[in-house]
Amino acid sequence: MTNKELYIQWAKQQDELPVFMQPWWMDAVSAGKSWDVLLHFSTTSDPQNRKVEDIEAVLPYLLCKRLWMRWIVMPQQTQIGGIWLTRNGGFNAQNELIDLPSIAEDFASQLQAMKIHYYYQQYPIGSRMIGPMQALRFKVRERVTYQIDDLHDLDKVVDCFSKNKKRQLQKAITLNVDKSLTPEQFYSFHRLCMALQKKEISYSREFFLVLQRKTEREQQSQIIAIRNADGELCAAAFLVWDKQRMYYLIPCFNPLYKESGANALLVLEAIKLAREKGVIFDFEGSTRRGTAAHYKQFGSEKKIYHSVEKYYRPLFRIVMLINKIRNLRYCN
Repeated sequence: MTNKELYIQWAKQQDELPVFMQPWWMDAVSAGKSWDVLLHFSTTSDPQNRKVEDIEAVLPYLLCKRLWMRWIVMPQQTQIGGIWLTRNGGFNAQNELIDLPSIAEDFASQLQAMKIHYYYQQYPIGSRMIGPMQALRFKVRERVTYQIDDLHDLDKVVDCFSKNKKRQLQKAITLNVDKSLTPEQFYSFHRLCMALQKKEISYSREFFLVLQRKTEREQQSQIIAIRNADGELCAAAFLVWDKQRMYYLIPCFNPLYKESGANALLVLEAIKLAREKGVIFDFEGSTRRGTAAHYKQFGSEKKIYHSVEKYYRPLFRIVMLINKIRNLRYCN
C-alpha cells in the first residue's frame, strides 16, 4: 500500500486526530493540488511489509509548485498540521515510549530527500515534536489562539464576558439566529462583508463549496447566521469541529451593523453549539491585535502553539521577499 492508503486506514483509529489532519479534509482543501503524507514506522516493523499498526507518527503535507520551486505550507483554512504521534501520547502499540529525536531525524531526512525549497507547518497545541525539530535547526515560532475550555456551566461562561460584550448581547435581543443559510449565501455574504471593508475574500467560491460539502457529509460543520428584525444578514460564521475542539473558522460581519450586537450573539451561539458537542471552543487565534482583543473579551484563555519552518534553498527566501509572499503561509 502507498503511504496515503496506510494513512487513511490509520486515521480511522485515531480519535484525537484534529479535523485539519483528517484525510478527507486534506482532500477537500487540496483539490487540484498534490497532498501526501510522510510516515514513521516502528524500528521492529518489516520494511517490505509495512502495516497500519507499525505507524508511530505521521506528517501529512500539501506540496506547492511554481516554475522550478517546490515547497510545503499549510492548505487554505487549515490551522493545524505537522507531525502527529500515534494516539498523541508518545507511546507505540506496545506501550513503549517513542524516541522523539529519532522521529524528528527521520522526518527531517524524508523532507530533505524531497528536494523542496521551503517547509512551513503549524503544529498542534502541546506538540512534543517542537523541541526535537528545533534541535535539528528548524525555525520555531510561537503562535497564539484563544480558547474556552470549560463550557459546562453556560451562565458562568457568560459571566466571564466583558462588560462591553454583555452590553452588546443586550442590544442583540431583537436579532434572530438563522441556521439555514446555504453555502452559496454564506460565501456571497462574506464577499460582501470584505468588499464593504475594501478587502478581497481570500478563498474561492468553489473551494468553499467543496469544503462545506465534505465537512457536512462528515457531520462536522455548521453555518450560523444572525439577522435583524427586517431579515437582513448582520453576521455569520462557518464552524468546524472534531472530537476535541470546535473552531470558529470563518466569521464574517457586516460593518453596517457593527452596533447591533450581532457579533457577540454570533459568538454566544457558536459557544452553545460547542457546549452541545461537548468540546473546547477555539477562536482559532489571530496575530491581529484588534481581533485578539475581541476574543479576550469573551473570557477566553491564551494558548500557545508553534510553527516550524526551514529554508532549504537560500534563493527561495529571496524569491519570497521579491514576490511579497513571505507571510502567505497558506497555499492558494
